[in-house]
Amino acid sequence: MSSFGSQMRKRLDELRRAGQDVPKIMAEVVEGATIEAVRVATENTPPNDGTIAGTNMRSGEMAQHWATDSQITPIIMGRSVRTELSNYMQYASYVNDGHRVDKHFVPGLIKNGSLLERSPNGSGGLMVGTKTTYVKGKYMKQKANGKYRDVVRTELDKRVREAFK
Repeated sequence: MSSFGSQMRKRLDELRRAGQDVPKIMAEVVEGATIEAVRVATENTPPNDGTIAGTNMRSGEMAQHWATDSQITPIIMGRSVRTELSNYMQYASYVNDGHRVDKHFVPGLIKNGSLLERSPNGSGGLMVGTKTTYVKGKYMKQKANGKYRDVVRTELDKRVREAFK
């Protein structure tokens, strides 16, 4: 099986031979693929099940940052077209890749029934990391990159078919 890059070079060569405006096509395809990648990353970023785990706990802010931190509009540099899927939230890599949890005290964290909540006045606190030693990653960026590649492949194949009609 050939690599993603070699598949794309082959499609772009076919478009060049057909006399198509390859930089314009690539800019359109890459922009659409990046928009889809941002959508997939956002959908896979917690909290993504519609539930709130506790008062003052989950905001959805990290999911919103995929759209604001990513470079969706293509930048054309010579023969390359560039976009960027990014999330600059400080803890994004930990949620994406997973992380160890060491036993430690969290001030202001309280238990309200089965929910963990931040105390509004900052009082109280709990020891965490006593039962869970590792939190698995959600791999939002990898899922988004997979969607990006699928969209680029599909769109370039479609453009090649249209060019040779």
